[in-house]
Amino acid sequence: MRIAILGLGLIGGSIARAVRPYGWPVAAWTPSGKGPRQAVAAGLLEEAAPSIVDAVSGADLVVLAAPASACLALLDELGGPARGALGPGAVVTDVASTKILLVERAARLGLRFVGGHPMAGRETSGFGAADAALFQGRPWVVVASPDDEQAAGRVEMLAAACGARPVRMGAAEHDAAVAAISHAPLVLAAALVEAMAGGPGEPPAPGWADAAPLAASGWAGATRLARGDPAMGAAIAATNAGPLVGRLRDVVARLDAWITLLEARGSDGQPEALLRARLEAARERLADTPGGSPDAPDPGRVAP
Repeated sequence: MRIAILGLGLIGGSIARAVRPYGWPVAAWTPSGKGPRQAVAAGLLEEAAPSIVDAVSGADLVVLAAPASACLALLDELGGPARGALGPGAVVTDVASTKILLVERAARLGLRFVGGHPMAGRETSGFGAADAALFQGRPWVVVASPDDEQAAGRVEMLAAACGARPVRMGAAEHDAAVAAISHAPLVLAAALVEAMAGGPGEPPAPGWADAAPLAASGWAGATRLARGDPAMGAAIAATNAGPLVGRLRDVVARLDAWITLLEARGSDGQPEALLRARLEAARERLADTPGGSPDAPDPGRVAP
């Protein structure tokens, strides 16, 4: 299977590294050419494709490995100026974090498209962070057309070759799910930083100078997602705004309930047991999720 990867950062580069043992020919292109040049220097690619057309020519599978908004632009390119370079049986997939807009755009352009999303990543970015083991044991969501099982099978073959577990989902189901477990946590991490340390263009928040030197694992864990690629995060939020807003409103309602409980605790001596009960309930909810045990590894961090 000949693969073209448009975008060769953390995810695209990790795919290229993971499939190398299979001997599949891989071509790669990025706007700057930096990632492909690094891959050539590392012996992973024979050469960097000078254009999208050169990269996708003869490819059986084209992987869009860029932020969701950039993937929309790449779909426009493949459905327009570069359409002639796509073979008649070529399948286009992606690894972006949102699916509805991409699936709709690809259908409108008449592309043979299967949405994809490997549920793995790190806060580091770029080809230098690429790791062949990044996807080991992780779910890889596949949003397929029921009328094209062959195309879906090609994407599932890629996922399996990377060590991932293909999981079929609809685009709307996927976007609602990741709004809860990925996108809302990203915004909440950024909001926490803004609230405690100061927002954009603001001076440091009161007390931050005293608090910052004391920060340890609790702060690091709660803000880890805010340390990631801002361009990637902005594309995620912009292309999944509807489901994300709903989840954030749910969080605001829960925070208001916590505030009410804490204010009552301060005014009338409400028993500490009520606070403990809420924390215990939250802990129990997490028990059956990856990383739910306090001793379990973080599923978003794959050991090199």
